[in-house]
Amino acid sequence: MCCMRHSGKWMTSLDDRILEFLNENKPTTPTKMTKEAPMRYSRQHVDRRCKKLADEGLLDHLGNGVYMISGDGETYLEGYLDTETWTYLDEDSDTVETNATNEENMTGENNS
Repeated sequence: MCCMRHSGKWMTSLDDRILEFLNENKPTTPTKMTKEAPMRYSRQHVDRRCKKLADEGLLDHLGNGVYMISGDGETYLEGYLDTETWTYLDEDSDTVETNATNEENMTGENNS
């Protein structure tokens, strides 16, 4: 692990494992993740967490149960996205900008 991550209260330790696995491997399914990665969780639990991570924008759901890490997922792993406040962080300053997509999701508003 290279940097301090800023996990939201909604996240679990499994979420980091899923993101790390998908960051290092090609897109795959929860079934393959439970077989190929050292995850001691059921396929059903991994599937639920993948759906939650996709809903939050950290994974992309490609269809047929296949997931890949998103740009925001990579940014989170690098320590530059706070998933509690949905703000991007810069190494020179505390906060750079708010993730507008997740802010809309949280408030139900769309400014377009």
